[in-house]
Amino acid sequence: MITSSDLQIRPFGRALVGAPSGAESAEFDRFAIDDLGVPQPTLMENAGRSAAQVLQALYPGGQVTALVGTGNNGGDGLVLLRNLAAWGRRVTAIIVGDRGENDELLHGWGIRTLRDSDFAGDVTRFDGELATADVIVDGVLGTGITGPPRERQAFAITGMNRAEAPVFALDIPSGVDGESGALTGDAVVAEVTVAFGGAKLGTLLHPGRRLVGRLVVVEIGFPPVQEETFPGSLITPGWVSRRLPRRDPDTHKNAVGALLLVAGRSGMAGAAILAARAALRTGVGFLRVASPPENRSILQEAVPEAVYVDSSDGGAMREAVEASRALGVGPGLGTDDGARRILVELFESGSGKPLLLDADALNLVAAGGGPSLADFGETMEVVLTPHPGEMARLTGKSAKEITAQRPRVAAALAVETGCSVLLKGLPSLVTTPASRFYVDTVGNSDLAAAGMGDVLSGVISAFLAQGSPPHEAACLGLHTSGRAAARTGLGVSLTPEDVVDAMPGALRENGDGDSDLDFPFLLFDQDPAR
Repeated sequence: MITSSDLQIRPFGRALVGAPSGAESAEFDRFAIDDLGVPQPTLMENAGRSAAQVLQALYPGGQVTALVGTGNNGGDGLVLLRNLAAWGRRVTAIIVGDRGENDELLHGWGIRTLRDSDFAGDVTRFDGELATADVIVDGVLGTGITGPPRERQAFAITGMNRAEAPVFALDIPSGVDGESGALTGDAVVAEVTVAFGGAKLGTLLHPGRRLVGRLVVVEIGFPPVQEETFPGSLITPGWVSRRLPRRDPDTHKNAVGALLLVAGRSGMAGAAILAARAALRTGVGFLRVASPPENRSILQEAVPEAVYVDSSDGGAMREAVEASRALGVGPGLGTDDGARRILVELFESGSGKPLLLDADALNLVAAGGGPSLADFGETMEVVLTPHPGEMARLTGKSAKEITAQRPRVAAALAVETGCSVLLKGLPSLVTTPASRFYVDTVGNSDLAAAGMGDVLSGVISAFLAQGSPPHEAACLGLHTSGRAAARTGLGVSLTPEDVVDAMPGALRENGDGDSDLDFPFLLFDQDPAR
């Protein structure tokens, strides 16, 4: 398996990389070609040649066989083969479906060309042909498919999956839905997918993400992409670097972020400790931690930098809220009447303050009997950080519904409540009340451990206290904590404290992504999901 850390390192290109659905991608193609006059053959030529260069860099020798469909995806495959042939590679095209003879995209290069109909459904003969390949290119279906692949396409897809050679997919593995990542039938399992202009949303969402392999995004000559071009975009290293808080040299502890964390029920101080340590490592200048009196001594011993506040003392809590720039509420808080009273008091005294609601704070709101999410969103700048179970309680939807339509469900809650919503999972994503969403690109299953959510709450709350807008604080928190985890190299041995300890290094990163692909047209490079 080839990953982006195998060879030399170079930075990615553009900071803003879109995450369009199949339909949005098709509309952007139409806009570029019809409204701006970008020649369609130019886009296909750039796509095929860029993909050929990536393939040549990753698989520099051997036979390349491309399965070519009837649409633009197949055209990209033919351009790729023609370029490889011109560079001296041995190539074969297998046409899947009804495509004309001597395709003009080959520019007269005498490329060996077969048809799926030549095999007449003979699996043994088809597998034998694919066995001659050292790399197989999937150019059968693109992002516009609906429903399961038809018989001829399914025959090609299952053949590619049986073959021993690695599969190199163009734009999206055939059979993966371009919007949801759903699999409605047979789908290609790729080792590398090269996406054109942006990462298609379906390649970022499970179950499709598992089939993508390494995801490489290349520029092919599209018009400039702005924040509003697509509803969704990637949280890239460059995007994060431009939004990290910057300190004024002439400053002081309150000016760089005064934060109140409300966390940890009686006898359960661990969540508060993790969140507090994470906030401090993220650069907050003045930290207060509110927790029951039973937790005071352990908190003061574990986090001596923080000022302890008795969460059962209403006057002390109001003073702490008034003195803080942002509030982070929920880790280990509990759901008893005392916790509910605290949440109501924070709502009444914290008007206008940026606020993070996590864990038990979300469970309290979902249970009713106090301020609603819309009430919070109307008077405060709010980030919600539910996992799918908490999201189910907040929305009344099943976990299955949420998993199947993650961006749509999260965006609906954000619009309904006026809060930014960070829906945890793989990938985690952040949605705004304006229906924009941002997809995390660094999280993986190493983070699936108790306490990681408490760390994330502390990190996001710290960014809120330093002045980041709610959705940006959520995106920054996801990326920097994910990068901190990656920097440890601990894999499944990772603990929440390891992430906290690695935060300083993650915050010092300069916004350059890592890749062994030394091409100026490279926009993004992500290792296979794990």
